[in-house]
Amino acid sequence: MPFSLSIEPTTACNLGCPECPSGLKQFTRPTGRLDLTLHEKMIAQLKRPVFYINYYFQGEPFLHPNFLELIKEAKRNKIYTSTSTNAHFINEKMAGDIIESGLDRLIISIDGLTQETYENYRIHGKLDKVIAGTKEMVQAKLRLNSSTPHLIFQFLAVKPNEHEIPQVFELGKEMGIDEVRIKSAQLYEFENGNPLMPENEKYSRYRKQADGTYKMKYKLGNHCWRMWSSSVLTWDGKVVPCCFDKDAKHVLGTVADNDFKTIWHHPQYNAFRNAVLGGRNDIEICKNCSEGSKVWV
Repeated sequence: MPFSLSIEPTTACNLGCPECPSGLKQFTRPTGRLDLTLHEKMIAQLKRPVFYINYYFQGEPFLHPNFLELIKEAKRNKIYTSTSTNAHFINEKMAGDIIESGLDRLIISIDGLTQETYENYRIHGKLDKVIAGTKEMVQAKLRLNSSTPHLIFQFLAVKPNEHEIPQVFELGKEMGIDEVRIKSAQLYEFENGNPLMPENEKYSRYRKQADGTYKMKYKLGNHCWRMWSSSVLTWDGKVVPCCFDKDAKHVLGTVADNDFKTIWHHPQYNAFRNAVLGGRNDIEICKNCSEGSKVWV
């Protein structure tokens, strides 16, 4: 059984990021939010083997009106919890509620240090809201004398913002952020270049070839440890193999109708695992996989 999960609170998002199917409203699957009763069923089935849940897949988690109830349910079952947010909905009250929910880790996507660079990728977003929400979280932790959640600034490195990477570490330290991460961007169209591709190859998932085209830096071996350690549950209970199946093209079952353990050991799930072992390059969601592509600087 898996020891970690990603659970999707909602597919809705307030932004329109150019490489995100949620922001671009390009899903073929419906937009919706996780029902609390279905979530309780998920936890009841998986609370024994699972010790880590990332409450994020697609969408902005804080658009779920009862998002923190999901966190509380997991914490009642002694499960470590994390989520990722654009921070547009964090005010003073919400910051306090987040801390009281027991959330262990909060990733805040910042992706730019001026409004111009920020909105180049985070379309419809406001950098001042990200900064304000972050300040509320830092202040609430101090006010409530809480060591959690562990606050992470995540900076998605793209060409318009790569010159700001040194400064984001300075800002994180100045604001009292616990950790700063630089993340390379997944680009759907990369073979012939992309205006979002960083000039510094250090921050890119792609490498330029002698003929001027680009390919992934990372070799896709016929293996993937995630197939045996984790799984992803969509807002409506579908089970998909990993976070790269954003549009749920490889549904392996649904916990709304079946027990997760049955799905996990089902021949259909094992057939997908065997497909990875036999020819990972033949699986579309694997071709642009970023496993191991965090950039540490």
